Amino acid sequence: ILRTEERQRLARERREEREKQNAAKETQILEKERKAKLQYEKQLEERQRKLKEQKQKEEQRRAAVEEKRKQKIEEEKERHEAAMHRTLERSQRLETRQKRWSWGGSVTPDSESKTASKRSTSTANLKPTEAAMTKRLSSSAALLNASDRTRRSQVSPLDSSVISRLLAPTQASLARSKSAATLSAD
Repeated sequence: ILRTEERQRLARERREEREKQNAAKETQILEKERKAKLQYEKQLEERQRKLKEQKQKEEQRRAAVEEKRKQKIEEEKERHEAAMHRTLERSQRLETRQKRWSWGGSVTPDSESKTASKRSTSTANLKPTEAAMTKRLSSSAALLNASDRTRRSQVSPLDSSVISRLLAPTQASLARSKSAATLSAD
């Protein structure tokens, strides 16, 4: 009986020991599962955070590219406007220059008649000695004009008006002629 009781006690102790070991193993397994679950959730959160950051960076990059594109378009527009402005200024300067060099203030086919009226007005204001000199210069200019008319028919109206302006005597040329005549008379 003693041996039987001893065996039963030993068997009970072994069973209890096995149950303790099994309980410990199960606890370890549950702990491992919990840790694995936590690790998985952490990784998932990290992945989501990285994706979110990547999306933000992508949006910022897109916004920067869009801003650069808008800036480039704006600069191109400003450059174009500046070029148009320069072209406009250049054409206005050219018009002003043409008006300045024309007797009548415009470069048109009827500017020859305006030139003639200007010539007659400017010669009318001269003294009698100057008037004689002017008549001589006018007649020589008239001869030149007559011989050049055949050539002018082949020239454009703009060139024609420029040539007629250049051939017409000016106040300065009349004054030079007068001083030359005065010096030769002395």
